[in-house]
Amino acid sequence: MDLGVRWKLHGDGRTPAPGAVVRPDERLSWPRTAGLGAQHVVAMFGASFVAPVLMGLDPNLAIMMSGVSTVIFLLATRGRVPSYLGCSLSFVGVAAVIRAQGGTSATVTGAVFVVGVALFLVGLAVQRFGAGIIHTAMPPIVTGAVVMLIGFNLAPVTATTYWPQDQWTALLVMAFTGTAVVCLRGFLSRIAIFLGLVFGYGVSWLFDRVFGRIHSADASGKVTDHWRLDLSGVAHADWIGLPSFHGPSFEWSAILVALPVVIALVAENAGHVKAVGEMTGDDLDDRLGTAISADGVGSMLSTAVGGPPNTTYSENIGVMAATRVYSTAAYWAAAGFALLFGLCPKFGAVVAAIPGGVLGGITVILYGMIGLLGAQIWITAGVDLRNPLNLVPAAAGIIIGVGNVTLTFTDTFSLSGIALGTLVVVIGYHALRAFAPAHLKAGRPLLDGGTSSYDEASS
Repeated sequence: MDLGVRWKLHGDGRTPAPGAVVRPDERLSWPRTAGLGAQHVVAMFGASFVAPVLMGLDPNLAIMMSGVSTVIFLLATRGRVPSYLGCSLSFVGVAAVIRAQGGTSATVTGAVFVVGVALFLVGLAVQRFGAGIIHTAMPPIVTGAVVMLIGFNLAPVTATTYWPQDQWTALLVMAFTGTAVVCLRGFLSRIAIFLGLVFGYGVSWLFDRVFGRIHSADASGKVTDHWRLDLSGVAHADWIGLPSFHGPSFEWSAILVALPVVIALVAENAGHVKAVGEMTGDDLDDRLGTAISADGVGSMLSTAVGGPPNTTYSENIGVMAATRVYSTAAYWAAAGFALLFGLCPKFGAVVAAIPGGVLGGITVILYGMIGLLGAQIWITAGVDLRNPLNLVPAAAGIIIGVGNVTLTFTDTFSLSGIALGTLVVVIGYHALRAFAPAHLKAGRPLLDGGTSSYDEASS
């Protein structure tokens, strides 16, 4: 059985010729391949340790399981789809909602484990019936609205948890990170979030030296006098050791909050596989179902031991586009480096010490960017928001998700926020489409652009 772990040496194994590409089944010399693997680790590093921190999970375990999930993905796709799997930012809002409802880390990972199962099943369905079922069940208006409400649902987390801990540091970090995202070029622009965290560490350390302790809310929400940057845990952490593991706990209320993220992950996976196919020149449609299922399996394995879910990373796809080296051998090297990082508790202690104000400045941009990816989906697909069939379910679902509207059924069961908003978008769109007149289904707008008046020609 071909598992995609045999590579032909590209040329002399040194520098590819101008304009040449290193295909997935090729490699450069092993030292150069290791260097490319290290570059992939740096590319995924920022988001892959920010996400678990925001979810309240162990960053060491997150990095380690990203390597394990990548290996599973490469084996499942037989080395045809070069991709790195890192911690998904799509679940940050879900974790915040579950914890606000009193959930623990086990509750978070249990809910996300079920999402992994659902993603695995979706992948099997795509393998059986083809990619067309994705577009039928989740057209761009639906996927864009769900991604948008997931991102914007996070706004209260920044406003009430992180920003108040140190507003001035948060403001400076926001300004620096925004400038880095816009003004830096090449590889540095891809790690702008990471650079923002490093800058925030430095600002917090400097403010502690200059101004002393700050009187504000700490991570628990209690207003006290405390240091912005507390590295006491780093000195006591070991250099070598296993990360902390825990089993999942399953609660229906948490599962219902998490399940809508399946829609975002399917759309994300489909987009990434398509992008890789265009870069490599390979038709990967037959691998889409396998890639989605492999993503689900990696997330199930990670959350089963207490880690976060994983998904294909656009940062690493960007590295491939820049280097034109698509060798899966580099991703095997990256997975190996990630496993080694996960065995360093001192690294985890440094990450855990990120000041709240720094996270405040980062998340103002990060959460907004997640939400606006939904708008990008609409723009790319040419979604017409003048058509009420598109406008009505998206508008209602987004407001429910952003405003955290609650629908109470009994004293012990209710739907709110992300879960309720997603159901309104998905069910609302398909229900309205079933009864809508033919001219709306054909995509003809009923509302004039920029007005609320009816288009007489369409009435």
